[in-house]
Amino acid sequence: MNDDMVTGRLWGVGLGPGDPELVTVKAARLVGEADVIAFHSARHGRSIARSVAAPYLREGQIEEALIYPLTTETTDHPGGYQGAIDDFYAACAARLAAHLDAGRDVVVLCEGDPLFYGSYMHMHKRLSHRYVTEVVPGVTSVSGAAAVLGRPLVERDETLTVLPGTLPAEVLAERLAATDSAAILKLGRTFTKVRDALAEAGRLDEAWYVERATTGGQRLAPLAEVDPDSVPYFSLALIPSPVNAARAEPAREAEPAAVTGGPGEVVVVGLGPAGRPWLTPEAQDALAAADELIGYGPYLDRIPPNPRQRRHATDNRVEAERAAHALELAAAGSRVAVVSSGDPGVFAMASAVLEVACEPRFADVPVRVLPGLTAAHAVASRAGAPLGHDYCVLSLSDLLKPWEVVADRISAAARADLVLAIYNPASKSRTWQVAAARDLLLEHRAPQTPVVIGRDVGGAGETMTVTTLAELDPAMVDMRCLLLVGSSTTRTVKRGDGGQVVFTPRRYPA
Repeated sequence: MNDDMVTGRLWGVGLGPGDPELVTVKAARLVGEADVIAFHSARHGRSIARSVAAPYLREGQIEEALIYPLTTETTDHPGGYQGAIDDFYAACAARLAAHLDAGRDVVVLCEGDPLFYGSYMHMHKRLSHRYVTEVVPGVTSVSGAAAVLGRPLVERDETLTVLPGTLPAEVLAERLAATDSAAILKLGRTFTKVRDALAEAGRLDEAWYVERATTGGQRLAPLAEVDPDSVPYFSLALIPSPVNAARAEPAREAEPAAVTGGPGEVVVVGLGPAGRPWLTPEAQDALAAADELIGYGPYLDRIPPNPRQRRHATDNRVEAERAAHALELAAAGSRVAVVSSGDPGVFAMASAVLEVACEPRFADVPVRVLPGLTAAHAVASRAGAPLGHDYCVLSLSDLLKPWEVVADRISAAARADLVLAIYNPASKSRTWQVAAARDLLLEHRAPQTPVVIGRDVGGAGETMTVTTLAELDPAMVDMRCLLLVGSSTTRTVKRGDGGQVVFTPRRYPA
């Protein structure tokens, strides 16, 4: 790059809020062409800026790690904290100047935008008057946060105020009370003060917390619900545009009298066994259109937060109360999505909602059920095709029906030579049922009958185990598992590639 230059060129390059795909075309080109790549980091040596730029680096580049001598700790420097930092910046500038004087082009990496609370500006102030310098802007963290929230920052004649969380609490509260929208950066240790200032300004209920926006580790939540101990430096508070941002009124207590129908509805949505790839387009549309989301907390956590929507997380053992709450909200005019893992009609929320919906007071509230991929089908697909012929589905839980009924159904299915898909095989309080079911099945099935244990299928902890009925170890089974027990015709076959498949032929022996 520097054949015709006496000295190198200095570039301050903004990398955006964290997603490497949000790096501009110009920034990516300059990072790849530079002789020297400089980046700041704390003493642990990890640099967010470098990790974002990593896809665009090339072999042979010189890397200058500008490691802060301190961050928030005390120092014995005669000039105090500021004196120590000023000396650090001066030393960094000298290191970069040596490269520039040697004719090497230097790119200083910076998260977000280099001149928007960026670390690069300290090099700019010390070097830009001595060397040819260009700043390449980047997507700011504020823009990234608004994008992932899906809410405008400002509209029409509104004003946006950007504040550092390091300001005194009374100054924060005063500025927040006087603006339409606001972004507060540099949270971390300042979070509690910022939260108190938002409350003092009467803006806490409007504020959203955004952590590591646009990255795989991003977190979004109403700011009032965030634990201060969980807040890192790379997070911000955002009050989006107030236009059309009024929250729905809280759900009202159900009255004994009949509830009159409104324009709302309840949609019971099957999420499938794990994340978004298992979600049907129809279910995605229903979730996107909903005003209120109701469900067991871990299932709600699968759905990305939307500031327009209210979430109502509940325990997994209050299905009737959850259903009534959903119907009350719909009767008051809300579009309500009740979420279930897998398919809502298979040991899940659809029957609970419909049972309550059949009460006279909810007679006029519309209810729809949207199917989802079942856990049984997900596990079967991973194993091969064990459900290729007739099969039955049953729950091993005896919480809602006597064990005698469960045992009779296991024996009946075994006698009928049906493949079994067994849900809810075990939990912390139910530990003996798997062994009891195995013993019942062995009265009618051969010991070598194939058994598939699928755990957390589609999730980060997915495991698939193929064993036999005689060798089935109950200790391997917990509530996150589903069992598939083969019929007399189910086969386990090792293939030429070393893989193993389990399938039940469609043709039954004469």
